[in-house]
Amino acid sequence: MARIDVVMPQMGESIAEGTMSRWLKKVGDAVKRDEPIFEISTDKVDAEIPSPTSGVLAEVLVTEGQTVPVQTVVARIETEAGAVAAVPAAAPPPSASAVAPVSAPSGGPPPKGESTAKSAAPSHPSTALAPAASQGGQRAPGAPAGNGGSMEERLRTKSSPLVRKIAAEHGIEIAGLHGSGIAGRVTKRDIMQVIESGGARTAAPRVAPSMHAPAAVEHHGPLPEPWAGDIVEPMSRIRALTAEHMALSRRTNAHVTSFFEIDLTRVARIRAKTRAEFEKQAGEKLTYLPFILTAVTAALKQYPILNASVSGANIIYRKQYNLGIAVALDWGLIVPVIKRADELSLVGLTRQLNDLANRARAKKLRPEEVQDATFTITNPGVFGSLMGTPIIPVPTTAILGIGAIEKRPKVIAGPDGEDTIAIRTCAYFSLSFDHRVIDGAVADQFLATVKRTLESYPEPSA
Repeated sequence: MARIDVVMPQMGESIAEGTMSRWLKKVGDAVKRDEPIFEISTDKVDAEIPSPTSGVLAEVLVTEGQTVPVQTVVARIETEAGAVAAVPAAAPPPSASAVAPVSAPSGGPPPKGESTAKSAAPSHPSTALAPAASQGGQRAPGAPAGNGGSMEERLRTKSSPLVRKIAAEHGIEIAGLHGSGIAGRVTKRDIMQVIESGGARTAAPRVAPSMHAPAAVEHHGPLPEPWAGDIVEPMSRIRALTAEHMALSRRTNAHVTSFFEIDLTRVARIRAKTRAEFEKQAGEKLTYLPFILTAVTAALKQYPILNASVSGANIIYRKQYNLGIAVALDWGLIVPVIKRADELSLVGLTRQLNDLANRARAKKLRPEEVQDATFTITNPGVFGSLMGTPIIPVPTTAILGIGAIEKRPKVIAGPDGEDTIAIRTCAYFSLSFDHRVIDGAVADQFLATVKRTLESYPEPSA
């Protein structure tokens, strides 16, 4: 018999840690190779992790709710000697102090008398990060000792590419921070806290983590307390991250929303006319959304400020058109990204949409598939919503909301110019935009272009 280590996988170059969301197997259960055995959550994506071999789950070393560095041994599988096929060697587990969870499963404060330094990562915006000099004796595994190596190398040992990117956009010097990660590594949660606290870089008293809200969400007034009979549950990882991102966006972007009603009757007719043949050839269901994506990418090329990012006093005009599509899941919201959408046909857009949505629901997305959106579209209309004011994802400048597509009586001009009432297929489109860099006139011109494109959509060539 042999025991095989199962490690916390690295779900992308910028991912340094993962949270054990749920065990799908328990100790003593038989597992097959490539059968999902646990779920993890990272900064980017939730995913099911398959077993590297067949056997019996012998040990579980990381409990649900714990956050540990990648390559940490989380379990061991007992298998017949020699039955393992090419299982990658796991890195040696970190020390006990290094494996301490970032957030305790209970979500509550540490036991009385226990050092708060061993508790979860700070979860209150007033908790500033201590200067790196206070931890001069520690270094990340594999990092050069002392002050050796270039500044770039030292920064890489203190943060991931994602964290460095966020820090650069907000003008924050990572070298002056000491984070909550191993050996002072600055995590995404840490950088969010610095941003939320106005970029403070001085030490502040640590506070016990709160189970009422995730990090980077500022409290005003006393926290609510549960009453008798209430149920108290800690936020899931995906809900906590969503809360952080939404709160950050409201504090960063100057939100304004415009609304247009768009007549989709022409698109509805084209869709009805070509649907059977399209689905036969493409093997995919044809919805309204690919038509809308085509119109949006064309309009973004005319109004590039809506496909941009704000970096301090600079504006970055993106040359890629990467459309984030919000997907509602039973456990939260995720935004997979269609990369270079302007290069895809109606068939290509449809296939990408369906593939990403299906894999999002099955927790099969890769981290890079939820990164680098330059513009986002959300479609609450599928639930019956007529209109809304969506929050702009950081670091983009706009998001489009699509309301319910339904038939309505409309006054239109007849063939002789007279007014007549007709039944038309319509929807309300809402555009939330960052008024710091996008003027209302430009936002409305963008929506008007989308409207004009959809209302005069060309018939497909024979």
